Amino acid sequence: MPENKPLSIISWNVNGIRAWEKKDGFSWLRAVQPDIFCVQETKAQPNQLTQKFLQPEGYKVFWSSAEKKGYSGVAVYTKTDPLNVSFLGTENFDKEGRTLILDYESFTLINAYFPNSQAEGARLSYKIDFCNAVMEKCMEIISHGRDVVICGDFNIAHKPIDLKNPKQNEKNPGYLPEEREWMTRFLNSGFLDTFRIFTEEGGHYTWWSYRFNARVKDIGWRIDYFCINDSSSLKIKSSDILKDIMGSDHCPVRLILGNNK
Repeated sequence: MPENKPLSIISWNVNGIRAWEKKDGFSWLRAVQPDIFCVQETKAQPNQLTQKFLQPEGYKVFWSSAEKKGYSGVAVYTKTDPLNVSFLGTENFDKEGRTLILDYESFTLINAYFPNSQAEGARLSYKIDFCNAVMEKCMEIISHGRDVVICGDFNIAHKPIDLKNPKQNEKNPGYLPEEREWMTRFLNSGFLDTFRIFTEEGGHYTWWSYRFNARVKDIGWRIDYFCINDSSSLKIKSSDILKDIMGSDHCPVRLILGNNK
């Protein structure tokens, strides 16, 4: 990790990395230059990509792709080589390319794309099983004396202030009682929603439907997070939403960590 300067981590569900690139995504990446860039919903496998994706200037990239082409997938672009890279370790989830776990000197980073529970909770059981597996992995890492930063598209709006129309969405995926209860349980087990350390009020969203001009009207959901174990020695300088960055139906979220030396 860079010494004597803050560490910038950005997380973004790009909803198809090849489509994101056509929207000039790499120009944005070159301009912003985060130390670590976590991507969800790549919808691609490495053999479908050009060298621009596989060896971008200044970054090493790691992939976890779904077996099914054009579906799911995560990637991490990092300026500092991690000590180790692994997956969640459960075939049922890893075959959908849902997690990358990178061990750095001072913390472990988990980049995760949580499943959508789908209409009428068709995949709710799978979703909750994944959530529980992620929480178990986080607790395992902490039990070894390491700090955890987990980021990504959780596909969960936790509280009424995290979406524009909570009442109308109580039976919709992403705001089902079981999903919200899991998020509460996760945070109560020793984790912080870093955005809420700095921002208490509602009206801040990270995803907008492509329908009904929702983004222009700011009818959105906050479903993309950076969470950290509350016993962490990492110094959180800021956690914000980059609402004005276009290129996906999600916008990026950013965590700045201070120098811990």
